[in-house]
Amino acid sequence: MNITLELTGDGSHTLVNTELDESYHVFKGALTESIYVYIDAGMAALGEYLLPKGQTRLRILEVGFGTGLNVLLTAQKARRLGLDVSLTTLEPFPVPAELVTSLNYCSQLAALGGYGSHDELASLFNALHLAPWDEACEVGGLSLRKICGRLEHQQFAPGSFDLVYFDAFAPKKQPELWAAANFTSIFQWLSDQGLLVSYCSNGQFKRDLKAAGFRVESYPGPMGRRHMTRAWKGLYIPC
Repeated sequence: MNITLELTGDGSHTLVNTELDESYHVFKGALTESIYVYIDAGMAALGEYLLPKGQTRLRILEVGFGTGLNVLLTAQKARRLGLDVSLTTLEPFPVPAELVTSLNYCSQLAALGGYGSHDELASLFNALHLAPWDEACEVGGLSLRKICGRLEHQQFAPGSFDLVYFDAFAPKKQPELWAAANFTSIFQWLSDQGLLVSYCSNGQFKRDLKAAGFRVESYPGPMGRRHMTRAWKGLYIPC
C-alpha cells in the first residue's frame, strides 16, 4: 500500500492512498472535518442528549481507524464531557509507524487551545497507535479495542453500540464497505437510540440506510459542503 503525506486547507495533515487515489480526509481541512462530523455532530450531540438522562456510558464503533484522528478527538471530548467511552475501531490496513509520527495533529490541536499541551496530546496519540491490535485495553481514559479486520467479517451482539463513526473511503473506492448488508448489520448492532454519522451524503448510501431501518437526516456539512449524513435507529432525536 503506497501512502503519501499531504497538507490540507486548515493546516492539518491527511494521508493519500495513491493506489486508490483517495485521501483519508477532505483536502479542505482534515482536522476541521473530523471535529465537525464525528465529534460535534456525532459524539457531542448524542452525549448532550444522554447526559441529562443520567447516561454517562457511550459505546462507539468506528469504521476506519486510519490516522487515529477521530479516536484522539474522542478521548479528549470524553474527558471534557465526563463520558465513560468504550471504542471499537476497525482497520484492515494499519498506517505505517513512520507516517504516524509525521502527522501534525497534536501541534494543530495544541494551537487551537482547549485540547491540552502538545506533549500531552503527543503522548496520547502515540499510545493510541501503540495499543495492541485485537485485544481490549485502557488508553487515555478510553476502553479501546482496535480490530485489524474488515467490517463485513465482524459479528457483534445486538445493541452493542450507541454510536457509529462511518469513516470509510468513498463508495466508488471501496464499494464492499458500502454494501447494503453492512448497514443492516450495523442497525442490529446499535442500541435503541443509536446514531450513525458519516461525512458521506451519497444518495445510494442514504437509500440503503433507510432500507435497513434507519431514520436518515441530511445534516449540514462542514466547510461549505451541502450535507453530511446522520442516521438514527428508532425515534429521531433533534440535536
